Amino acid sequence: MKHTTRQKAILLLSDGTIFYGKSIGISGTTFGEVCFNTGMTGYQEIFTDPSYFGQIMVATNAHIGNYGVNDQDIEADKIMISGLVCKNFSFNHSRANSSENLEDYFRKQNLICISDVDTRALVSYIRDNGAMNAIISTDGKSIEELKSELAKVPDMKGLELSSKVSTKEPYFIGEASATYKIAALDLGIKKNILRNLAKRDCYIKVFPYDATYEEMKTFNPDGFFLSNGPGDPEPLLVAQETAKKILENNDPVFGICLGHQIIGLANGISTYKMFNGHRGINHPVKNVLTGEGEITSQNHGFAVNKEELMAHPDFEITHLHINDETVAGMRMKSKNCFSVQYHPEASPGPHDSTYLFDQFIENIKSK
Repeated sequence: MKHTTRQKAILLLSDGTIFYGKSIGISGTTFGEVCFNTGMTGYQEIFTDPSYFGQIMVATNAHIGNYGVNDQDIEADKIMISGLVCKNFSFNHSRANSSENLEDYFRKQNLICISDVDTRALVSYIRDNGAMNAIISTDGKSIEELKSELAKVPDMKGLELSSKVSTKEPYFIGEASATYKIAALDLGIKKNILRNLAKRDCYIKVFPYDATYEEMKTFNPDGFFLSNGPGDPEPLLVAQETAKKILENNDPVFGICLGHQIIGLANGISTYKMFNGHRGINHPVKNVLTGEGEITSQNHGFAVNKEELMAHPDFEITHLHINDETVAGMRMKSKNCFSVQYHPEASPGPHDSTYLFDQFIENIKSK
């Protein structure tokens, strides 16, 4: 087996903290913002989620790779994370419908992974000290050399990343004969979002991240969708302008995660980088309108300013994150517009929030 020649590896954080582990056999150095996901399953969907582009993922689940990979369990056509940190990497896997093991999957895409790390201590450290840049090295570079390389890595704050993951050309999803036509702005869209829209009788045209309102309107859509994606929403000025024009024309619009933040910025409501962010499939959210609770799948490191949102005369909060009272959802009073700071399509995760796709369709019907 390939893993018999595993080398020592290190994870160096930007504050100088070092964690030691072993390479799974892929040699090299990689960098990104280190963050953690608390999900107990769905590692392949996490690795391929475009919202994680530019990030080193720490898996809190002790076993990664134990059920291999499957061609269907992807949110994009390639791995999006910069690197993986885990406790136990499983070279052998057991799953009836797996197509290959995780090691071979990583080798094909040259993803660097460090295992045998004390991930409990690492996650505790990140929780106390905040998300920060980090570098994984499996090829024996000196600490001083790694520190020098890490110092050149840009901070996530102010970083525009949608252009790195968005489609270059428009494409279509669903049946052309479907009842509803949706123009989707791809800021880093997940495949399962498109599946959820398509199965609700929608024909979707997916546009690049910098598409203008005028370009999207040529599709003559019944509604607009602003997708999730990586990085800081503030540099996405074209997307903000597109959102403004959608709202000016009172077209139905639904935003998820980065799209949610874009809607806020388009209305003069600022966003901010969170200390750690929310990443996992068990985040509790309260629906303020119904009083009901939802367990949600979340992945974001930025959030909409709650005080500014509450002071805005045309907005109301629809959902709150129960753990820290951050804004999890909002809607406009005079426009056909709503958005959430989590993933109703889950994949993996709970299906408590899939009603939001139905709500979008109802909004289109009532326009």
